[in-house]
Amino acid sequence: MTTPTPFPLEPTPAAAQAAIKEEFAFFSDWSERYQYLIDLGRKLPPFPEEWKSEEHRLLGCQSMVWIVPEGDAARLDFRATSDSAIVSGLIYLALRVYSGRSTREIVETEADYIADIGLAKHLSPTRNNGLAALLGFIRESAKRTLA
Repeated sequence: MTTPTPFPLEPTPAAAQAAIKEEFAFFSDWSERYQYLIDLGRKLPPFPEEWKSEEHRLLGCQSMVWIVPEGDAARLDFRATSDSAIVSGLIYLALRVYSGRSTREIVETEADYIADIGLAKHLSPTRNNGLAALLGFIRESAKRTLA
């Protein structure tokens, strides 16, 4: 591992999703929520330049996204970044729920926060596809680690 990861922030994926829902409920409109997403994206830990390669690139995203899983079945950490401010925020939310958890927790946790905060309705189809690709990659990485 390069630098320590700030995740998980909450003790369980469910607690992380509840905290996300609560934070987003504070904002009255989507322009404020987008700004909050951008601010969250700025909190992602530094991502090594040498990892920004095709090997670590997440396909299915319109933006450039790189993601690297590290760890084992007991604790799987994800490091990721994007060239897009909003996508970086989406990455931050996903890592907050899934990174630093056991593979079992990852596989068993549905991304309910997306519907809870109304995210799917406010993202473009290409961003929704990218978010689905990100969540799919995280789950598949956990399943491979379990196998």
